[in-house]
Amino acid sequence: MPNVAQSTETTDWVSRFADEVIEESERRAPGKPVVVASGLSPSGPIHLGNLREVMTPHLVADEIRRRGHQVRHLISWDDYDRYRKVPKGIEGVDESWAGHIGKPLTSVPAPEGSAYPNWAEHFKAAMTASLAELGVEFDGISQTAQYTSGVYREQILHAMKHRGDIDAILDQYRTKKAPAKKQQQKAVDEAELEAEEGSGAASEDDGSSGSAGYFPYKPFCGGCGKDLTTVTSYDDDTTELSYTCNECGFTETVLLSEFNRGKLVWKVDWPMRWAYEGVIFEPSGVDHSSPGSSFQVGGQIVGIFDGKQPIGPMYAFVGISGMAKMSSSAGGVPTPGDALKIMEPQILRWLYSRRRPNQSFKIAFDQEIQRLYDEWDKLAAKVADGSALPGDVAAYTRAVGTAAGDLPKTTRALPYRTLASVADITAGHEDQALRILSELDPEQPLSSLEEARPRYDKAEAWINTHVPADQRTIVRDEPDAELLKSLDEASRQSLGLLLDGLAEHWSLDGLTHLVYGVPKVQAGFSADATPKELPPEIKTAQRTFFALLYHLLVGRDTGPRLPTLLLAVGQERVRTLLGA
Repeated sequence: MPNVAQSTETTDWVSRFADEVIEESERRAPGKPVVVASGLSPSGPIHLGNLREVMTPHLVADEIRRRGHQVRHLISWDDYDRYRKVPKGIEGVDESWAGHIGKPLTSVPAPEGSAYPNWAEHFKAAMTASLAELGVEFDGISQTAQYTSGVYREQILHAMKHRGDIDAILDQYRTKKAPAKKQQQKAVDEAELEAEEGSGAASEDDGSSGSAGYFPYKPFCGGCGKDLTTVTSYDDDTTELSYTCNECGFTETVLLSEFNRGKLVWKVDWPMRWAYEGVIFEPSGVDHSSPGSSFQVGGQIVGIFDGKQPIGPMYAFVGISGMAKMSSSAGGVPTPGDALKIMEPQILRWLYSRRRPNQSFKIAFDQEIQRLYDEWDKLAAKVADGSALPGDVAAYTRAVGTAAGDLPKTTRALPYRTLASVADITAGHEDQALRILSELDPEQPLSSLEEARPRYDKAEAWINTHVPADQRTIVRDEPDAELLKSLDEASRQSLGLLLDGLAEHWSLDGLTHLVYGVPKVQAGFSADATPKELPPEIKTAQRTFFALLYHLLVGRDTGPRLPTLLLAVGQERVRTLLGA
């Protein structure tokens, strides 16, 4: 396997973008660190769709670091966005929070019980913790801090001076038919979303126009703190600006050269930042490919600030198995933190690294997570023996570590589905779990659950939080005497063959061979016979035999894989429940 500290030296999508970004950075800013960027709005839980906004530039930045270049990955926290609406599904948040709509996110109280000072910090904290676990290195920039400290003052004055040029650019798109709404992916300014929804704050999208003309700047009201304001006059020479609040009626006249309580509207703010930070690479959601979108318009407006539009792909939708499209303002959607409770960070990184940005994919919170882990373990084995394809090796290498080194991993990577079954059956009894896991491979017994962590903990969390109660496994306390009494001779014989082989085959591989072999032997074939050597009816006999065992052990037609279930129940109890 390639050393994670080195370039993967392949032509996967990450390497191709890294080539392009390095070349472009050397052309625009020779000798300076390469700058890539992401933007996140902490308007609510920052979900797994938003994570693509971060992982795409992270993977490219990490490849550039592997090649020995200096690189900065900026994450702009758009915490100076307006609070747009009250998200659903957030504990302790009710409709009383609607009174804060229009205020900056950093001026809205945090949900009840939070340890953080405001709404934005509450949701930023969870994402920051997840990014640390994922090995994402970044420089965070609070837009509240940038604006309120006057960092962008010259850029604001410049935008106001050139408001006619900005208005002319925006006017090219105002007369066009609004494009059909597409799946929202980029964590765009909340005000832009509101404008798109036609909720009465359309002026937030590209600025306010009225009898005093067009202005690309929106003050927050000095009375109520909201952005429901209209600029009524502005003097370029003195920078004297007057505004009135449409919510509370407050009016104020200030010197914009000294005033720090407001922000550029989104379609001007974004390209301003590209120029200010010298951003070379930034991806954006598929919605930004439409005419009049922020990315397209920003590509023209950035020139007013003597900057250039970043290069970067449009990225596609990220879904969840069994769930609808994600929206951070709606609440109740899975976050990176939710995913990291049930899967190791390497797996989550892999999901983003193995698919090109324009390819959509789903993240499994249902039974599919077991298949995903099987696929991951097979890939790990192929990488280890040198049989994996170069593109798969690259995706795997980017998943298991960064330029700084490997991420922490499970010492004994036992199958996830086995760990989940054991956690299900033992219901939190770690001594029982260790007993079962130590019997999986008698030649290399597990000496401590720590060897199986954190994968065991992830599997246990998945069982406890994502498997319905009626699908949990409860082993019978007593034999099903009525069912045992009703068995025909063939069924009794199959149970006898299983019981006779238990002691000799008491390991995961051994029991797998045994339970699949009983119907073969009963039909007159060798237990080692391959499917090609067997008639089709053997599969039917196996299914019937398995269903009988499940009924006798757990009272259902199905359950965890039988070899794991048998190990979990233990030889003595298996014999009792099977009528020995």
